[in-house]
Amino acid sequence: MNLDNLIKACKKNDRAAQSTLFEQYKDTLYFVSLKYSRNEAEAEDNLHDAFMVIFEKISTFKNKGSFEGWMKRITMFKAIDRYKKNKYIPTEFEDNLMEDTSVTESEFTATTLDVLLGYIQQLPDQYRLVFNMYQLDGYTHKEVAHHLGISEGTSKSNYHRAKQLLRQKLTNGQPTQKAQHHGT
Repeated sequence: MNLDNLIKACKKNDRAAQSTLFEQYKDTLYFVSLKYSRNEAEAEDNLHDAFMVIFEKISTFKNKGSFEGWMKRITMFKAIDRYKKNKYIPTEFEDNLMEDTSVTESEFTATTLDVLLGYIQQLPDQYRLVFNMYQLDGYTHKEVAHHLGISEGTSKSNYHRAKQLLRQKLTNGQPTQKAQHHGT
């Protein structure tokens, strides 16, 4: 079944089509969820919650733009909503954090994706969300601030602090949990 027909069937609440859609996209969306989660169990919970929203809102998808991109945004914002409900306290802007904390290419090449993802998962929630949205998903600090309900300065500060923490972990080679997909 092609994607257009699969979407049409899902809009009619066809359980077989929903199962097919889940199987086709679970790994892609799991990785999105994993980037925004602290661990695999949380990522799996978020993945299932995201699919519930996808199936509930699929009738609003108007075949404009990428369907996969639409699902990725739902998955990302579902994870962000989870943290908003926890009412974390945003870290305030600090001028001294705005120094260049770029990580060199050699620091990344010696690090596997699993290890790097593990380090990102260890970041405090606010830092991880800002880092992922800005660095990995290409949002501007203004957009990040809007979606997280923080100031643009706080977004910039949290991003730079996240980079500092990641650099420390990469430099020190701190052990981390290996991020693996154990199925959903």
